[in-house]
Amino acid sequence: MKQSVFMTVLMVVAFSISLVIYEYVFGAEGDPWGLEYIYKGGYLVVILMMLSIMVLTFVFERFFSLRKSAGLEPLPNFTRKVQKNIQEGDIAAAIEICTVQKGACANILRMGLEGFQKGGSRNLSLYHRISEARRAIEAATVLEVPLLEKNLIALSTIASIATMVGLLGTTIGMIRAFKALAQAGAPDAVQLSLGISEALINTAGGLFAAIVAIVAYNYFVNKVDTYTYFIEEATHNMLETMENKYEMEEEKIS
Repeated sequence: MKQSVFMTVLMVVAFSISLVIYEYVFGAEGDPWGLEYIYKGGYLVVILMMLSIMVLTFVFERFFSLRKSAGLEPLPNFTRKVQKNIQEGDIAAAIEICTVQKGACANILRMGLEGFQKGGSRNLSLYHRISEARRAIEAATVLEVPLLEKNLIALSTIASIATMVGLLGTTIGMIRAFKALAQAGAPDAVQLSLGISEALINTAGGLFAAIVAIVAYNYFVNKVDTYTYFIEEATHNMLETMENKYEMEEEKIS
């Protein structure tokens, strides 16, 4: 599913769920749930609920996607196996390990190994084989890294939007409260309480969505940075091992 289609479907579904909850749970007749105070926040509560649902969806999506991108077994164990096979001169076995492991790091290393192997089948020099491997790694990295960063911009955007929507609800609620105070004679206590409730509920809703989005964004950015650094280190070590291994073999032959 394309990203734009996914975002559109998510927004529509989240908005529909939020509207149903607002009307039939928070606004239920007789208030069986004791949540009428949230209903008094007005229809901006629906927008804030929609944003909160979207944030939680992105959090679960990123958590499982990043977990899947790591592959089947711990990355240090995987890279050790690849290094061992390269040192033994068994490139085909190293490629097979990457195929079984799956994930972003495995895909990038596999592309590099395949590039090196193809260079050998064309009888290229060691320098050109390493260059082919490095070029394949760079191409694979360009494809894989953006998948790790997917939806992170959406999280940071929602954090900003939720804060602004909450502030808008706060402003509207305070306008209503001051309007009740400005009436001639005794202030309208009902309208005053409604205005204050609307302001505080929207403030709380906006802060909740923004806090969750900011915490999740920082957590996933740190996780992606750590992962990309590990990939860079793994590819560097792999290229260095291949170069040292086959350079020694060429020296023995000569």
